[in-house]
Amino acid sequence: MNDLSFTVPLWVWASVSLVIAVMLAVDLIAHRDNHVIGFKEAAVWSGVWIAIGLAFGLVLFAWQGGEVSSTYYAGYLIEKALSIDNVFVFALVFSFFAVPDAYQHKVLFWGVIGALVFRLVFIFVGAELLQLFFWTAYVFGAFLIWTGYKMAVSKDEEVHPDRNIVVRLVKRIIPTDPRFHGGRFFTRINGRRVATLLFVALVAIEATDLIFAVDSVAAILAITTNTFLVWTANAFAVLGLRSLYFCLAGLLRRFAYLHYGLAVLLAFAGVKLILSETPVGKLPIPLTLGVIVVTITVSIGWSLIATRDDHGDHGGATPGTSSADGANTGRETGQGSAPSTRSHGTEPPRP
Repeated sequence: MNDLSFTVPLWVWASVSLVIAVMLAVDLIAHRDNHVIGFKEAAVWSGVWIAIGLAFGLVLFAWQGGEVSSTYYAGYLIEKALSIDNVFVFALVFSFFAVPDAYQHKVLFWGVIGALVFRLVFIFVGAELLQLFFWTAYVFGAFLIWTGYKMAVSKDEEVHPDRNIVVRLVKRIIPTDPRFHGGRFFTRINGRRVATLLFVALVAIEATDLIFAVDSVAAILAITTNTFLVWTANAFAVLGLRSLYFCLAGLLRRFAYLHYGLAVLLAFAGVKLILSETPVGKLPIPLTLGVIVVTITVSIGWSLIATRDDHGDHGGATPGTSSADGANTGRETGQGSAPSTRSHGTEPPRP
């Protein structure tokens, strides 16, 4: 598989990693008091993360030229679009476990760190497989096409975070108290160290991150196998996931048709990956970037127009316990207040 190739010195990898670590630290310090994050604050932070992600593309343009920069932007956009789907499941998990609004950012912070680790592993493994074995492009491509199909036809499948095999395993191995103890993941009861319900919610979030990392990384590997571009596009897209959640959690029902757009993008990435190992070769980056932008724009625009008369009923909901469905009701019935759009047969909360 031919792809962009340029030398990335070790100091560049170290510098980018340091920038990512600093941004995570700044975000943690800014929200160390576990306050409830409002829409305005979340919107400001989302703007900051998006600006940083876009600015990095300009750095790449100055360093390596337009093709590398365009490839990064294509990867960044597809990862940003797929990250919106993560928000749906995060809302469901928080509603199901009735996670108080003030502690949701803490869970998401550690969830994002887990997401970055999972993606870093899959990036290097996936890129190496594509470089060594040409037939893995067909396997990954078929997986993406199947994922897109399942996303398009299985949007309303019911999911149950408590049935997740990882969550059930943790409950069996680690003594767990089914209550919240402030913002603590662990506490002591009668001298015994036990996990809190907040930790169980974190495990559910991490389990979804693991599943999401597979198709997200596969999708961007269809654009480029350059590990530096794949990693930076993933990292800068995921870094803004926490703020994105608080921006969109109350508006999720207005994205009624977004899953069709995401399904198209995944299927397109699958076809692109398969074509790369045929006489057709890799599709031009401008074409890829155009398809991504048009698909995201159309699916979001379609959703907003179709639900313009319904936003009064749902637009004012806030994440977590203040949702219209009621978090406690979600825990009792096993249903969340927001649907998952990425349900490709192995939904994160289902074993």
